[in-house]
Amino acid sequence: MHVLEKIKSPLGSLAESVIDQHAANFWLQKFNPLWSFSEALGKIVKKETPAQHMVSLTIQFNRHFDVGQAGQHHPLFINVKGIRYERSYSLTQIDAQHVLLTVKKVDQGKVSSWLVEQSQVGDVLEFGQPYGDMLLPEYAQPMILLAAGSGITPMLSLLKALSKTQRITQAPIHLMYWVSKYNDCAFKARFEALAAQYPNFSFQVFYTQESDAGDRLSQQHVALVADIESSVVYACGPSGFVTQAEQLFTHAHSFKSEAFSMTPVENSELGFVNITLLKSKKILTIPKGQSILTSLEQQNIKPTHGCRMGICNKCVCSKAEGSTKNLVNGSRNSEPGNMLKICVNSAQSDLVIDL
Repeated sequence: MHVLEKIKSPLGSLAESVIDQHAANFWLQKFNPLWSFSEALGKIVKKETPAQHMVSLTIQFNRHFDVGQAGQHHPLFINVKGIRYERSYSLTQIDAQHVLLTVKKVDQGKVSSWLVEQSQVGDVLEFGQPYGDMLLPEYAQPMILLAAGSGITPMLSLLKALSKTQRITQAPIHLMYWVSKYNDCAFKARFEALAAQYPNFSFQVFYTQESDAGDRLSQQHVALVADIESSVVYACGPSGFVTQAEQLFTHAHSFKSEAFSMTPVENSELGFVNITLLKSKKILTIPKGQSILTSLEQQNIKPTHGCRMGICNKCVCSKAEGSTKNLVNGSRNSEPGNMLKICVNSAQSDLVIDL
């Protein structure tokens, strides 16, 4: 009986010839910037400006990249002035080798500012595994999509997936999009083209700071859509927008949301509390109303974290004692023994957490 040895690929042979994977990646990328032993990498091949202070990057990815499902987020890792940052963004698949990354510049945002202002065609970015539950329903049913600002990006991903499978023809889909100014509206031509092509799809945009300003999300917008009780509602935008959407569409068949910014600190929550870190045996004083993660980072404590939006769960730890407030939806929790997402919760009293 003969034993046949598998033919090794050049990449596999090279990887086995070195002990350090980082060294293997270094030499592989001398030949091709997307080659890697293990890293999910993407190269910018096109840069466009879909709206004011916003950039759309067409990314060519390598074999380690997991596209994920429409509506999910991908961690993105970049180095800015020698510091490695992780942020999460919703991507839209273009074809078998490319995705679209759309980012809006955030005031004092190091990653978003770099992507919008400094990224160039040819730059290589590193990605993590996709995550998130704002996915398409298992079967065709009415959908209501609510987006504010850069919250439009996961909606674009969902709609592209629906049109690719023709599910966009099987049930009504209504997209409502809020922006400040006319030149803040991204992908308007794409959505208008979809509305012209598919009778089931309708699109409305509301400008909140123009001379003919429309109202922010309110009860009058609920009246613009029908059959809410059988619809899946998706909402993405700042935390206040998402919280308002959840309150207005409580009678929907189901509600899925993601918020990408926290509620501002309230004046009534000014002051300081003590936080005890059980594992490191430290007691610190942190401000009320600010995320626990940010407060710890300001004192040179570096907890494990990822998206900073309360989605990826990398920052979760156990809360032994104390009261906290969720900065996304405003809910408060004083029960001991609960799991706590420190990136989206603030301290309301002295805390004891398992960090």
